[in-house]
Parts: sequence; structure tokens; C-alpha cells
Amino acid sequence: MAFADLLEQVGSTGRFQVLHVMLLCTPVLMMASHNLLQNFVAMVPPHHCSSHSNMSRTQLSPEEILQITVPLNEAGKPQSCQRYVAPQWHLLAQNGSSATERDYGAVLEGCVDGWSYNMTDMTSTIISDWHLVCDLRSLKQMGQTIYMGGVLVGALVFGGLSDRYGRRILLLISNLLMAVSGTCAAFSPSFSVFCLFRFGCGMALSGLGLNTFSLIVEWIPTRVRTFTGTATGYCYTMGQMLLPAIAYLITDWRWLTLAVSLPYYVFFLIAWWFHESSRWLAINNKPEQAVKMLKSVARFNGRHEEGEKINVKMLQESMKKELSCSQGTHSALDLFRTPKMRVMTFCLSATWLSTSFAYYGLSMDLQKFGVNIYLIQVIFGAVDIPAKVVVTVCMSFIGRRPSQCGALITAGVTILINILVPYDKQTLRTCLAVVGKGCLAASFNCCYLYSGELFPTIIRQSGMGWVSMMARVGSMVAPMVQLTGDQIPWLPGLIYGGAPILSGFAAVFLPETLGTHLPDTIQDVEDR
Repeated sequence: MAFADLLEQVGSTGRFQVLHVMLLCTPVLMMASHNLLQNFVAMVPPHHCSSHSNMSRTQLSPEEILQITVPLNEAGKPQSCQRYVAPQWHLLAQNGSSATERDYGAVLEGCVDGWSYNMTDMTSTIISDWHLVCDLRSLKQMGQTIYMGGVLVGALVFGGLSDRYGRRILLLISNLLMAVSGTCAAFSPSFSVFCLFRFGCGMALSGLGLNTFSLIVEWIPTRVRTFTGTATGYCYTMGQMLLPAIAYLITDWRWLTLAVSLPYYVFFLIAWWFHESSRWLAINNKPEQAVKMLKSVARFNGRHEEGEKINVKMLQESMKKELSCSQGTHSALDLFRTPKMRVMTFCLSATWLSTSFAYYGLSMDLQKFGVNIYLIQVIFGAVDIPAKVVVTVCMSFIGRRPSQCGALITAGVTILINILVPYDKQTLRTCLAVVGKGCLAASFNCCYLYSGELFPTIIRQSGMGWVSMMARVGSMVAPMVQLTGDQIPWLPGLIYGGAPILSGFAAVFLPETLGTHLPDTIQDVEDR
């Protein structure tokens, strides 16, 4: 008898599993809101230098004051970061003058008296509250990088703690950390404090993702894991479309941050009901508690008599293989010890890093497309639905390797083509970006399945942890690449498009796994 047989005995797809999965998937809806929150709380409103302090005593209209205090840029709009040292009264009589003629001989200065903002989409953002514009504009990208740094640190910390102390307790801590950090971020008095608590939100997000996934797969049978995994992924997709709806209704960044954080107090209370993984309890020498959990599930599924038949001896017999594997001395270094493992780890690392890098490069700068930001966020979320369906079909019939390569190269090509499209062709630019983002979402979907099939059982968790870390590195670097656009406008697109293409060719060197058995040992990988 294997552990899967014990799970069947207590009910592997009964009422417990249905409720268990539904409750675990609910917080995933709000995870997308935190991941993409910066698109709205850090939205950059149109802005220009505030007029001289003595101008308030004049009888001029706001439009006339703006005309004589702020020069125009090449597009004929007020400059964002400069104003005239002294009001240019003669401009009131030169309405038809070009920007060059207007500013000839005029002396300019920075925004000494601050900035004025045109708050049309949001009533306030961290940009307008803390004036993160002009010389401080790079702090916007820094904020997202710090958040992604929290996601990386959280993956390292919570991954190890989860294996040591259990999935349930770490899920409780992660829910509480997300709730508290999000609440504190909403009431932050300064940008540095805001970044500190956003770092905490990033850590919590990793803890939630890792432990939610573990608790789901360890309480369901193999035959429904693909369906359940896909359903969980679609919860995140729905969350991407939920965020713009919330942001449209709540236009103050503090209340918006609070709105996506408060539900985690409820999720924290719900998490007390969750059962610890019996697999984890058995592997960590807690067989009595594992049996207790199995009997509880049996009662919940209406199989009380079958549950009472389970004892410690029966559990230990069913877990012999898992217990023998857990007693090994394997580590993450085994990913690089042998030739084929090295090549495989390198190629998968490139695949994960570039997918995450380009994905967040596209998703975290929606204002550049010049389309309504609420609409484009919904479209960017909705494209994941057909993308994941198509790549799932391709993986099942064409194979994992061509699906992975195709998704990455297609994404890169569409991003590169977008560089050549004029900025005023907003519809075409948006369509290309949506296709690219869909391909990257498909690549993510393929990455998870493909990597799990490539790494051998004895170091599968170490391998998945390593490639997940590479993905976090990619998401951290992505916002900073945006800053290169200040000097060379087309450079970010070139980097975002080139990285997936290069990794798509690197994925060619990975072995195909469609229809093959999962490798259990490193030698299995070398012999494949």
C-alpha cells in the first residue's frame, strides 16, 4: 500500500478536498493585486512646476499663469521639470509662438516651489504625495525592485522554514505578515517606510505561494493535480482582472493598498481550519499526528469506518519510499555536479529568469502604451486565459520543449517589433504587447510543468527552489531596466525582447519529457 492508497481510503476527492482547495485558492485572487499594485499606487500623473508664490495675487486665470511660468516641450505641452526664473509676461500676447520662439533668451530653473499634478485617473498616488518625479523619478522603479527583493528573500526564508516547521504554521504567518505589512504600507509617512513594508508584503507573497501550493498538492491525488494546478493558476489570472476594478472604485492609493490587504486578516482566521499535510508529518517523524489528520479527513468525507482502520504501522509502511529518500544527503550543489545536470540547470535558469524578466518588464509599465490603464490591465489579465489553454494543448500533443521554445521566441519577437512601431500607433503597440504578455504567461505555465519533470525526485525541491530564485532575480532587475529608456528610448524594449529569444534557443538543449517517466535519481538524468 502506498500513501496514495491511504488518501483514497479516507476520500481523495471528497468534500474536504473541495473545500480545502477552494479556501486555499481564494487568497491567490488577491496575490495578483499585490504583485501589480504599483501600476496604480505609483501611477505618474501629468505634472508641471508650480507657479511662483507671488502669482497667486494676480488676476490671471490658471491657464494664463501656466503660460507665462512654464515653458513648453517639443510636443507643445508644459515641461515637467523646469519653469522660467521670472514670469514671461510678454507671452500673453504671443499665443501662436512656437516653443523655440517662446523660450528664446529665457532663463530656466528647476521646480523650486514644487509641482502641480493633473489627478484624472487617481486622486492621489505615491508619486504625487512624495513628489517622486524629475530627479527622483527613479525611486518609482526602485520601489518595485525592493518589493521583488522581498519576494526573493521570502522564497529563501519561507521555503526552508516550511520544510522544517510545516506548511500550515508558515501559511498562518504569511497571511498575518501580508495583512500587517499591507496595512502599515497604506499608512506610511514616507517613501522609505512604504518600501520597508512593501518588502514585507513581498516576503509574505512568497510564503503564501509556496505553502498554498504544497498544501493543495499534498492532499489531492495525482490524477486531479493538473486540473487543480490549472484552476489555481486561473485564480491568479482572475485576480489580475479584479485589481483594475478595485482601483477604478478606490482612487486614493492609501485606501487602495488597504483594500487589497484587509482581506488577509480574514484569510488568517480561515487558515486556522486547514489541516497540516499528513505527508509532511509522516516524513518528519510525527506519525501519530499524521494518522490523526487522516482520520479527521475521513470523518469530514463521511468515511469514518475506513478512517478508523488507519494506524501508525500502516502509515509507515505506505511511506517507506518517501522516508528513505528523505534520509539522503543531497543538496542544491547536486544541480551542478554532473555534466547533464549542469547543462539542464543552466538552460532552465535562463528560461525562468528571462520569462519573469520580460513578463514584469511588460506588466509593470502600462502607462507607456497611452491607453486607459484600467482597460489595459484587464486585457493583460484576460489574455492569460487563452494563452494557458493553448500552451497546455501544445504541451500535450507537440511536446514540452517546442512549446517552451516557441512561447519564449514568439514573445521576444513581438516585443522587438514593438520598438519599430511609432508611438502614435497605440492600438497596434497595445496588440503586440498583449500577444507578447500572453506568450510569457504561457511560458510560465510551461516552466512549472517542464521543470518538475526534468529534475530528479531526490533534488526536485532544490531544483524548483533554484529556478524560482532565478525568476525572482529577473523580476527584481526588470524595473531598473526601465531607467535606461531615459537615455536611449528603445533600449528597454531591446533588452526585454532579446532576453526571451536567447533563452528560447537555450531551451533547445533541454530533453523532451512528453510521455516519459519521471527521473528519481541523478543517474536517471545522466542516462536519459
